[in-house]
Amino acid sequence: MASTTTTVRPAATNAIPLKPIEDPQDKFFWAYTEEPHRSRRRAIIKAHPEVTKLCGPELLTKYLVIAVVALQISCAALLSNTSFFSLRFFLTAYIIGATANQNLFLAIHEISHNLAFRSPIANRVLAIFANLPIGIPYSAAFRPYHLTHHKSLGVDGLDTDLPTAVEALFLDSILGKAFFCTFQILFYALRPMMVYKLPFTSLHLANVLAQLAFDVVLVRTFSLHSLYYLIFSSFLAGSLHPCAGHFIAEHYLFDVKTYRDEKNSMSISTTAAPPPETFSYYGPLNLLTYNVGLHNEHHDFPAVPWSRLPALHEMAKEFYADLPCHTSWTWVIWQFVWDKEVGLWCRVKRKEGGRIVGGGVMKES
Repeated sequence: MASTTTTVRPAATNAIPLKPIEDPQDKFFWAYTEEPHRSRRRAIIKAHPEVTKLCGPELLTKYLVIAVVALQISCAALLSNTSFFSLRFFLTAYIIGATANQNLFLAIHEISHNLAFRSPIANRVLAIFANLPIGIPYSAAFRPYHLTHHKSLGVDGLDTDLPTAVEALFLDSILGKAFFCTFQILFYALRPMMVYKLPFTSLHLANVLAQLAFDVVLVRTFSLHSLYYLIFSSFLAGSLHPCAGHFIAEHYLFDVKTYRDEKNSMSISTTAAPPPETFSYYGPLNLLTYNVGLHNEHHDFPAVPWSRLPALHEMAKEFYADLPCHTSWTWVIWQFVWDKEVGLWCRVKRKEGGRIVGGGVMKES
């Protein structure tokens, strides 16, 4: 079965050398170049200066957040007397709960860029509110880690979206990758703290206290099963769920053979152009996920809200038409697990560049 990843083979005439492998067990794609989004953003603004008018908050976001929070509280209430091990509980959590909580994950992602209100404080409050049906407080910590991901794309020790060498080494098998995909929400939750620590601020405290208060009220009003529903929905949202495919689709390289040395698969080709670092998806699941699939567009212009990313794509179509993209998040998960050439090593890393947002402290290696 053919891959649904559309790939355009780069011209060797634009080749920029990648770091040769010094450690034979290190199969990441190490680059000397800066991340590609900054230069493409400058080129797009030069060609289409009107794109800057797309920047700014989307007022619809807060209403969608309120609606999805209400939906999840309603489902939690309806399942308050339903066994955790029942088919009804599982199907509701998988079909409705996981989709809704993935939507809230990505609402928090959107809000982290101050794209719901003009006021930063209002955005922080809305993020804490959107966090409530997720069951575990994380919105306050997510923002600085995510903004650092943008400022430091691919930078080893800063970009916490990157798998560590330990993860890549121990999960470099079909079973390992299946384990990663099943429990990837835990990897994304715990990995950042292993890479560098953020200071605990009053915003983190507010996030924790609001979440604890909500969870206590939920359990006392309905039952412990209601809280189980929300937390299980969050787990499924980052597990083997179609919408969870975006976590892998966004930055993992699938066209591995183009960028590996043809004579030695353990070496990186020095004749190919730099491998792409971000991939978009233009399918129907964007309707449920704040257009997060338009990921090249998002990284190029983080200040453009979800509702205007399609307009950005159309406005600067000549910059995006030939970029490799995915057509199915479900197939991304399947290919990631079963393709022996693809795995956690398939990420571009660089040693320099970027900066920490939010005053984090890197751990000594």
